[in-house]
Amino acid sequence: MTTASLSRSIGAPVVNRPNVVAVGTIVWLGSEVMFFAGLFAIYFTLKSTSPGLWEEQTAKLNITYAAVNTVILVLSSFTCQAGVFAAERMQPRRTGTLGQFRKWGMVEWFFLTYAMGAAFVVGQVFEYATLVSENISLSSDSYGSAFYITTGFHGLHVTGGLIAFLFVIGRAFAVKNFGHKEATTAIVVSYYWHFVDVVWIGLFAVIYLLR
Repeated sequence: MTTASLSRSIGAPVVNRPNVVAVGTIVWLGSEVMFFAGLFAIYFTLKSTSPGLWEEQTAKLNITYAAVNTVILVLSSFTCQAGVFAAERMQPRRTGTLGQFRKWGMVEWFFLTYAMGAAFVVGQVFEYATLVSENISLSSDSYGSAFYITTGFHGLHVTGGLIAFLFVIGRAFAVKNFGHKEATTAIVVSYYWHFVDVVWIGLFAVIYLLR
């Protein structure tokens, strides 16, 4: 007889311990918050010490383009969460046609999230190319350095999330029975993805909207 069964038999309360992987992910994301806080500090310091440079270089940013790219990334959080809901009901793949979104499984929703995240990264690369043509590069001045370091590190985090989605999708195809472990993996990846999205909303406000 297991401890849980013995506890039930004698009427003692059963203690449900939190998932170690989920807790570890949350703790790690806490350290990531501090990392990005440092990047935000770079921007606020630059704005206060070099207001002229800030005004000159921010005028070259395409806010509309960045806003569209931001919307794509934010919407990917909703598709990611839809995939989590499917994983929680132990539905790895769709049960209907591809056009029946309500019957999609985790795999389909995560594939869509991956595509949207990849579109964001590609959009950021095109933005870099445009800014370089306008003489804003990593070595052009302090603003260029701050811009590329901040957005570049975020882009690397998005890329890491895309790799994680591929891992979760591949695992769903590899196992015979989609169970609690696979669902937990999908959930912790969603934690990371939501974090990346929230961070970008803050970066977008500071980089593109703050004048």
